[in-house]
Amino acid sequence: MGKLDGKVAVITGGSSGMALASAKRFVEEGAYVFITGRRQEALDEAIKLIGRNVTGVRGDAANLDDLDRLFDTVKRVKGKIDILYASAGTGEAVPLGEITEQHFDATFGLNARGTLFTVQKALPLFNDGGSIFMTGSVASLKGFPGYSVYAASKATLHAFARGWLNELKSRNIRVNVLHPGPIATPMQDQVLTEEAKQMFASLIPRGTMGRPEEIAAVALFLASDDSSFVNGLELSVDGGFSAI
Repeated sequence: MGKLDGKVAVITGGSSGMALASAKRFVEEGAYVFITGRRQEALDEAIKLIGRNVTGVRGDAANLDDLDRLFDTVKRVKGKIDILYASAGTGEAVPLGEITEQHFDATFGLNARGTLFTVQKALPLFNDGGSIFMTGSVASLKGFPGYSVYAASKATLHAFARGWLNELKSRNIRVNVLHPGPIATPMQDQVLTEEAKQMFASLIPRGTMGRPEEIAAVALFLASDDSSFVNGLELSVDGGFSAI
């Protein structure tokens, strides 16, 4: 018997990295999963990897029409949601003095605005007693040069969580934030140089990056009844990176 038997989960940005590893783990634990991604090729590969009990919906979480299409699909196929993992996000280093309106709008547009409307549009389908959690970042807990806009957009998520859990308490819907540390993912390869990767790894007590499967194990905890008394938490999963 799996920890998520009979549950329906929606994972945005689920076509790669941590979210894909989580989708795979959720299915292994008995859930039916809907994943999103912006590239159809990557989405198809993710569906093949997961293998069963999965529906992929191409779309951008920053686009409200795409979100409507996602939840219309969920409603048609399953009619309910028990778990929402709002994981779609973006981030790149732009130092103060070089920040543009385009950079700010794109970062907050997906990480903050997109997350807000993902949650809001999911609510009509949400079962009472469900679990909502969002991908934050340890960048919002520390001060990394060049990442102030990204960090601020991720810090917004805990403010959302505190307000939403209070608004949703009558429905016993929990809201948490998962803060990954440096994780070896395809997105990391796109935004970090080899030198930067080595620097971040050196700041982790064990000396190596985290793996997507290690994030998936914590995502499973937040999705399942194992975390039934966990609400409004900022959970750093970073190997001690943010503690030292």
